[in-house]
Amino acid sequence: MDIFDRISANRGPLGSQSHYAHGYFAFPKLEGQIHPRMQFRGKEVLTWSLNNYLGLANHPEVRQADIDGASEYGMAYPMGARIMSGNSTLHEQLESELADFVQKPGALLLNFGYQGVVSIIDALVSRHDAIVYDAESHACIIDGVRLHQGKRFVFPHNNIENLEKQLERAKRLTDETGGGILVITEGMFGMSGNLGKLREIVELKKKYDFRLFVDDAHGFGTLGANGAGTAEHLGCTEGVDLIFYTFAKSMASIGAFVAGQESVIEYLRYNMRSQIFAKSLPMPLVIGALKRLELIRNHPEYREKLWTIVRALQGGLKEKGFNLGTTESPVTPVLLNGELSEATALTFDLRENHGIFCSIVVYPVVPKGVIMLRLIPTAMHTLEDVQETIVAFEAMGEKLAKGLYNKTPAPFQTA
Repeated sequence: MDIFDRISANRGPLGSQSHYAHGYFAFPKLEGQIHPRMQFRGKEVLTWSLNNYLGLANHPEVRQADIDGASEYGMAYPMGARIMSGNSTLHEQLESELADFVQKPGALLLNFGYQGVVSIIDALVSRHDAIVYDAESHACIIDGVRLHQGKRFVFPHNNIENLEKQLERAKRLTDETGGGILVITEGMFGMSGNLGKLREIVELKKKYDFRLFVDDAHGFGTLGANGAGTAEHLGCTEGVDLIFYTFAKSMASIGAFVAGQESVIEYLRYNMRSQIFAKSLPMPLVIGALKRLELIRNHPEYREKLWTIVRALQGGLKEKGFNLGTTESPVTPVLLNGELSEATALTFDLRENHGIFCSIVVYPVVPKGVIMLRLIPTAMHTLEDVQETIVAFEAMGEKLAKGLYNKTPAPFQTA
């Protein structure tokens, strides 16, 4: 079959719903300044879908740093990949400050988070090595693992007993190949909100010879005594060999970095294809990241405010009987029972009748029959926002329990 004919006939589980979902449930447009209150289809909505954890997206000092950086350098400088002509003193300064902040000897700046993780995995392992990874790892980890030419073993989410079984299998293999073992997991899981069992995994290093790579995209800025992430929060920073962080969450920007021992960082600097063959991060983003990091270091009250909102939102929802799963973090998944038709109807009700905008997650991301409404609290939200949301969710929950959303046709046009 012709490739284009095949993809026209089978648009995939999400694409198959695009005829009614596009522009409303998928690819919605939130307009206006980044803030808890934004515009959606001409109406103001209270927004719980932005990973602006610490409220830095529109912080006046951040905005000014972005403006100053763009004014002085434009978006083109430096031109070329860093290995060729795109390096600068400020790029190196940012790497040094980031390494110090997360308590690692070295750090490497990355252009993007997703491609960064894929490329880190690709650079680290050979066909003689084995990868052991958590089943609920982010898609960037899964795609990186798919590139691996050697063996990979998956363990059920946070199941340490099964992880040890996979390590035994991996060790038998690497004893034959002469390779090593790389264990990959996340610090804070972005959908469930629970934390990777980093302490337990680190403890297994006493019995098995492996290296641990952690994606802590959501943990940076939100967890730990200083905001350095999940490993700091759990007291096992030293045992995590390599940690990845993105700027797309707490830093409210573009870019990422990976931190670890200097020899490994230097190896990645010269071997990560996504960085060697890509243009350097533009100077305004570097300058903006330096300002954002300064604010995170010097203003722990932003993180404290975030957690005030987290505790109020999660506590209030639990009091009303909502199932938040196993979250241990700001990520707030509300798990409901229902079908796709009910999911769309209740989401429409929340947005149009209550002015509450949150992300909807359905199959295949979650099992069939499960609806997940994913809320992201930020330091910009208020306790009044929390109360308004709890009232709206209580009304929605009552309608869902009575089966009213089953009787509701899709009452909107996405065009």
